[in-house]
Amino acid sequence: MTTLPIDNPIDELSDDPRQRAPLVLNHHEFGTVTAEILRANEAKKPPMAWYIAFVISFSLMSSLGLLVGYLVVTGVGVWGNNNPVMWGFPIVNFVFWVGIGHAGTLISAILFLFRQKWRTSINRFAEAMTIFAVICAGLFPGIHIGRVWLAYWLFPIPNQMDLWPQFRSPLLWDVFAVGTYFTVSLLFWYVGMIPDLATLRDRATNQVKAIAYGFFALGWRGSMRHWHRYERAYLLLAALATPLVLSVHSVVSFDFAVSQLPGWHTTIFPPYFVAGAIFSGFAMVLSLAIPARELWGLKNFITMRHIENMCKVVLLTGSMVGYAYGMEFFMAWYSGEVYESFAFINRAFGQYAWAYWIMVSCNVICPQLFWFKAVRRNVWVIFIITLFVNLGMWFERFVITVTSLANDFLPSSWGWFQPTWVDVMTFVGSFGLFMTLFLLFIRFLPVLAIAEIKGVMPEADPHAHHGHDGEADA
Repeated sequence: MTTLPIDNPIDELSDDPRQRAPLVLNHHEFGTVTAEILRANEAKKPPMAWYIAFVISFSLMSSLGLLVGYLVVTGVGVWGNNNPVMWGFPIVNFVFWVGIGHAGTLISAILFLFRQKWRTSINRFAEAMTIFAVICAGLFPGIHIGRVWLAYWLFPIPNQMDLWPQFRSPLLWDVFAVGTYFTVSLLFWYVGMIPDLATLRDRATNQVKAIAYGFFALGWRGSMRHWHRYERAYLLLAALATPLVLSVHSVVSFDFAVSQLPGWHTTIFPPYFVAGAIFSGFAMVLSLAIPARELWGLKNFITMRHIENMCKVVLLTGSMVGYAYGMEFFMAWYSGEVYESFAFINRAFGQYAWAYWIMVSCNVICPQLFWFKAVRRNVWVIFIITLFVNLGMWFERFVITVTSLANDFLPSSWGWFQPTWVDVMTFVGSFGLFMTLFLLFIRFLPVLAIAEIKGVMPEADPHAHHGHDGEADA
């Protein structure tokens, strides 16, 4: 490996339009790429920061388990839900986590189909993030029904009462949409990892690792036939996953859009929710990528070019979300419906105005800083902005859910929702579950797609001039 500085401003951040920035820095051999990516996986002990993060995450995950047990034993009265706010933190958290899970499949499937080579350094852990976020999301509808032991009623399977689920309920549509999304995303993630699992198998230093990685590598030998079938399967799964990115959060938005409640009954919800999901998902990818490239030594692969591209996507989708916020007010006014107009004026200036303006500040104002190149190239500022974006997207779901329910058609039935400590700690505990799974992933599985990264290097193209790293990505 060469000893060039990792973040070389001349090569990586060159503004020369005639030459693209290289996607892999400081590597001119495939062997050094493999060794550097797998360095953390093959080390006997991970860095101390990993242990500290794991202890904190595992503690929060344990508290989540205890709180769910407390909920099942005691009942849903431990939440702050009331009449009329029958939906509270569980549905807010469900929609939030489903949204987080969108960027992984978008980066992997859609950018793959559009032949965007910059996806290769971020797609693996973005896909993993998708899987773990959907696991967190799936928890909340299960406990929201109150009688967790009857959750199987949601599935169209024979039961002791000879009853079928209500197929006209959007909550049931969620079960199928999220279940399908999870299955396809898991297959997509796993199939893409097979060549790298075979690499770990071949480099294993003990029998247990060799057997474990070998089992999941499915006998991969890297033959022409293996590569041919792998690429066909990967392309097919990408084609299947692409419409799911658009459909899943659209179906989730139907939970609100098909109701008659002011503030919910609108056709803008499906595209608005999809844009918001991609927005929050890319923000979470950046929130994970920036610490990972520091602690795991991945600056040669997750370069400032990757981070800048993701910032531009966050800026685009954040602007779309801001447009949707404005369009909601226009539609409420244009409808001439007094209840609809009141719902939006009340959001901005009523008892939950503080939540609304936190949402607008984080989701509309903060991302506009990405117009400035200096901001897009400062990782600490980017990290802080992405944290604010994720905070704002959670408040978006809170505002949509709670403000409409708290002030419905009848003023006599209006109520005030106040979360309890169980609500808050269950949400915090879901982050513990997410981060525990993510930390285990980066410890035992390749955090980057080794085979795909090698494919975008100039050395992979026999016709490329190796003196110009940017030409291979033209």
